Amino acid sequence: MKITAIEAIPFAIPYNKALRFASGEVHAAEHVLVRVHTDDGVVGVAEAPPRPFTYGETQAGIVTIIETIFAPQLIGLTLLEREVARGRLARTIGNPTAKAAIDMAMWDALGKTLGLPVTELLGGFTDRMRVSHMLGFDEAVAMVAEAEKMVDTYGIRTFKVKVGRRPVELDTAVVRALRERFGDGVELYVDGNRGWTASESLRAMRSMADLDLLFAEELNPADDVLGRRWLVGKVDVPFIADESVPTAADVTREVLGGSATAISIKTARTGFTDSRRIHHLAEGLGLEVVIGNQIDGQVGTACAVAFGSAYELTSKRAGELSNFLDMSDDLLTEPLQINGGQLVTSPKPGLGIEIDENQLQRYRLDQR
Repeated sequence: MKITAIEAIPFAIPYNKALRFASGEVHAAEHVLVRVHTDDGVVGVAEAPPRPFTYGETQAGIVTIIETIFAPQLIGLTLLEREVARGRLARTIGNPTAKAAIDMAMWDALGKTLGLPVTELLGGFTDRMRVSHMLGFDEAVAMVAEAEKMVDTYGIRTFKVKVGRRPVELDTAVVRALRERFGDGVELYVDGNRGWTASESLRAMRSMADLDLLFAEELNPADDVLGRRWLVGKVDVPFIADESVPTAADVTREVLGGSATAISIKTARTGFTDSRRIHHLAEGLGLEVVIGNQIDGQVGTACAVAFGSAYELTSKRAGELSNFLDMSDDLLTEPLQINGGQLVTSPKPGLGIEIDENQLQRYRLDQR
């Protein structure tokens, strides 16, 4: 089970439409496929989605850091030496999605080697999760129409509504339009991606007080320390910390400091090894947890559902597992399927996914 090579393959797949949120917008999934090879001939896979406007990583940077820094430090380790690998990766500051992808690819390879699904290795609580769909910025009519499509086609009934980039009144009107269209037949929550001030956020939440929202996420910047604490103390729904809690230590700081009452775990950011740490911490602190999405493709989504379904706490709420539907294509031989508002994990070993080499050849950027 020794690691013999680690590949970092850049690829780009266009989105059907631009995805817009307060911290930026993306027009294509310019991600990195990470493959961990072992001396047994096993290959584990995962996906690293760069988000330069959130974590400072770029596609080229992820490829470079893996090829020149991380791979040389990990080759020769066994798949069981995850803590050793974690310690070596931690010597380098930042680069969260590069580290996470390597970690998850190691878990995938381990599952394949042992003949067991990753979700069973992690905890095995269930084999499925309810799905939440992200609604990006658009006109109210278009956002309601997209939600209708998700309900009718996929059975999805939980929606995360992006807010914070436009005037408060415009964003809150969209949320109200969704509630008026679906009544209590859907769950709604809002994500500001740090786009509003504390006072704007409170005004927005008060204007939506009758809309029965599940959560409010990152409405204003966490580094507005006093404003964030003031806001969280006045909001009467769980306040999710997402990009402000990339590590377990950050979760502790934000929660004990009064800046959050719930958290989003994103496997694309913390892999499986560190996501377990964050999960156990959240469980001990009594926090609500949502499985978030880094605008993952199907590879990344398979990772997210494998982790989320492994534990009771993370499978309790709908996970953000549908962003791959916005992509014009993908890399898997057997595409993921959302049915009845749920995504089921594969019973096959590892993550249970296989890369279509023809698709990878079509979209990879390093052999053109």
